[in-house]
Amino acid sequence: MNYAYYPGCSGLGSSEEYERSTRAVCDALGVTLAPVPDWSCCGSTPAHAVNTELSAALCARNLSIAGRMDCEGGLLTPCPSCLSNLKLATHRMEDAAFRQRVDELLDAPSGVFPRTRSVLQMLLEDFGMESIARRMNRPLLGVRLVPYYGCLMSRPAEVMQFGHPENPTAMETLLRACGTEDVADFPAKIECCGASHGIPSQRMTSRLSGGILSLAADYGADAIVVACPLCQMNLDLRQKQAARAVGLERRIPVLYVTQLMGLAFGLDMPRLGLEKLCVSARPLLDKMQKARAEAAQKTRETAGKAEVRP
Repeated sequence: MNYAYYPGCSGLGSSEEYERSTRAVCDALGVTLAPVPDWSCCGSTPAHAVNTELSAALCARNLSIAGRMDCEGGLLTPCPSCLSNLKLATHRMEDAAFRQRVDELLDAPSGVFPRTRSVLQMLLEDFGMESIARRMNRPLLGVRLVPYYGCLMSRPAEVMQFGHPENPTAMETLLRACGTEDVADFPAKIECCGASHGIPSQRMTSRLSGGILSLAADYGADAIVVACPLCQMNLDLRQKQAARAVGLERRIPVLYVTQLMGLAFGLDMPRLGLEKLCVSARPLLDKMQKARAEAAQKTRETAGKAEVRP
């Protein structure tokens, strides 16, 4: 199926590894991502706090362009912040008076908006666990993974319409399809990491992100798994500051779910952008490689015993 694709601003900058791994996983599954031509910023986190109509206009422009594309799968974006803005704009513009005010800000009246989903939602709804499991050839064995969704992926429920608003499980499902045997039921999976307050209020963000990291350490995490560029930045790039705020000494790699899926698919490392992580994923990779080797050896021994039976 073909999909219109909105990468968002961070995908071409601070979260390039998310963009690369998302495209690599989609390529491996035969998904065609057609970038929205001449796309522009959706307003991200701050625009709606300044002017609701202007924020909606930024999104309506992109949605209208995507709506004119011949993509039966609708519009996809990997970024929860972009997704939230695009879906909120669609929801708000169901009000005719609001839509008229927004259209006055555009060069042309807004058109028909496509169905908009996250890449994560598409993977579950259009492929499913069994299809992804069939693509997996290097299971994510021997490690404990802690999924962390952040604030925006499933809330507000009436707008996002994906998973339980207080207990989303999409990443758990995908990770298990990729061979993970130990996925933690993480109670802080939807707690705020501090989001964009990392610059104006570093101390607050460090405390919030530090609390998530500390709890993940208590749960024995070999890695935290995310699907949000801002969450990844606060937990990975700013991990040293966050860990210092809560007295945490150990370091925990923070990977995008698409990076782990790419590893399970056996994709080349450069396509997944693991070198961009601030906290190295090498201990995680070594642990998985050792577990796979042990599993393979056990399989050989079992097969050998079966052959010598009378």
